[in-house]
Amino acid sequence: MRKIVLMMSVSLDGFMEGPKREIDWHLVDDELHGYFNAHLSGMGAFLDGRVTYELMAEFWPTADEDPSAPEPVKEFARIWREMPKIVYSRTLEHAEWNTTVVREVVPAEIEALKAQPGGDLALGGADLSAAFAAHDLIDEYLIYVHPVLLGEGKRLFPAAADRKGLRLVGTRAFGNGVVLLRYTRDRG
Repeated sequence: MRKIVLMMSVSLDGFMEGPKREIDWHLVDDELHGYFNAHLSGMGAFLDGRVTYELMAEFWPTADEDPSAPEPVKEFARIWREMPKIVYSRTLEHAEWNTTVVREVVPAEIEALKAQPGGDLALGGADLSAAFAAHDLIDEYLIYVHPVLLGEGKRLFPAAADRKGLRLVGTRAFGNGVVLLRYTRDRG
């Protein structure tokens, strides 16, 4: 069965974006971008909220057309365009680039999606992740901690209704100071 895998960058103090929605503090160099590409290229689909989808759709469809773009950027543009995408939105009427719009997170539909053949499902977006977490649908957490303190902004994990145990299954330090913390859901 496929897994729902949350991949998100956070500041050391737990914010996924700054107070003005800025993400310019993300330290994505060629090493880290190459790691993202290698991991994401095997996924079965991207699951995003509307805000994340629109952010991605503004840049990635044509990012590889810039001759000065680094090779990892060009590679991800191809991955993003070709990957099936599901965007969860109550307001978005139409989406392009191999994208299906779904109105709400329905646990039975997510379980059916996980039962389909193919690669794992990459979950993105803080609000959508909170909705998936509320239904206990996230199987694996890949949290990329960036060496910066923001002080305020949007937290990746808002106050949870109940405790959920996680099991550390791996870590990796990148040359730019980013540290990957990889956890799986402890369902025992």
